[in-house]
Amino acid sequence: MMRSLYTAATGMIAQQSNVDNISNNLANVNTVGYKQQKTEFKSLLYQNIQTRTTTANGEEKPISAQVGLGTRVAANTSIYTQGAAMASESMTDFMINGDGFFAVRGADGETYYTRAGNFVWAVNGNTTRLTTVDGYPVLDTNGNQITLPAGVSSGQVIVSGDGSFGYTNANGAYVDMNQSFGIYQFNNPGGLEKEGQNLLAVTDASGEPLNEATNNNLVRSSVMQGYLEGSNVQVADEMVNLIIAQRAYQLNSKAITASDEMLEQANNLRR
Repeated sequence: MMRSLYTAATGMIAQQSNVDNISNNLANVNTVGYKQQKTEFKSLLYQNIQTRTTTANGEEKPISAQVGLGTRVAANTSIYTQGAAMASESMTDFMINGDGFFAVRGADGETYYTRAGNFVWAVNGNTTRLTTVDGYPVLDTNGNQITLPAGVSSGQVIVSGDGSFGYTNANGAYVDMNQSFGIYQFNNPGGLEKEGQNLLAVTDASGEPLNEATNNNLVRSSVMQGYLEGSNVQVADEMVNLIIAQRAYQLNSKAITASDEMLEQANNLRR
């Protein structure tokens, strides 16, 4: 009975983490580029009550008797499916249609990756550069900051479907800026580490970033100007998952209550 108390407690702890994860998904339902997370569980150690060599009536048992000791959270897996396209009135909003990620330079000088394309043109001295809403510079295919040529306003900028930057001059002619969005893919995007502020960091599990501009083995992503990628969280599915997690939590709670009642009865046997 004591075993059942601790086993049910592990179930309550695991389901609490599951509810926390679902709550985070629902909280980010309107976050640009957010990817849904799913809680994965795994069983804990098993205790042998009888081994396969135990004899009964002179015969060996082919199957052992084991009792599981509960569960725990194994991982929170990100699901990198495409989010819905949301039209925007800002021409500095961009959406990736495909498996790629934008590259930005963090405050520590390291390169991070994001699916959130709500960028802005920021003036830094005599330079106007494309940044995230937090001021982190967006990088091109060569790892350089994307900047405007002198005398060119942000309203003149045009970004093509392949991520190339250009602008229209005073005569209405198109001029190529010789810069393109740095779009990168990963062999295992689920291995990217979340840093907050919609930024993702490279890990050994994710593999090295693969530049779409230089890797011909990748399916190129397209860039849509004037659109943002919405969250891929499905509210109805998350509400169902929340109900299931709550019911599992309640079942484990009742298992603890039942074990407590059995212990109480055992303690009262001498009365």
